[in-house]
Amino acid sequence: MKQTAILTTMSLLSIVLVTFHLADDIVRGFEKGQLSNLSAIPIVVVWLYGTLVLAERRSGYVIVFLASLLGLAVPVIHMQGRGVGLESRIGHTAGAFFFVWTLLALGATATFSAVLAARALWNASRDRQTRTA
Repeated sequence: MKQTAILTTMSLLSIVLVTFHLADDIVRGFEKGQLSNLSAIPIVVVWLYGTLVLAERRSGYVIVFLASLLGLAVPVIHMQGRGVGLESRIGHTAGAFFFVWTLLALGATATFSAVLAARALWNASRDRQTRTA
């Protein structure tokens, strides 16, 4: 499978997981269901644009790399402080498994996307150097 197809797939999966997670945060009361949550929409749109429209371009790789780092921050933030274990607010709720699973899956897919985007950027810069030499 082509590297760009894998990057596109992982990036889209990360986007789905981020939106699931944000919705779960709102439903559980971690985030207030206010207009400020709509700020996620432009972020997701830019991430989608970089993934789908700017695929195989340096600007697309940069967008996917930065958005993936942002996606990776979500589980890191949740696992700090109060965490998500049994002693937390979420530990004894019915949807705790899905909440934690999305965190872990998001961490994995976002990290993999960031690695693939960084590799694509590295290869693009190497190709550019060999063309100018």
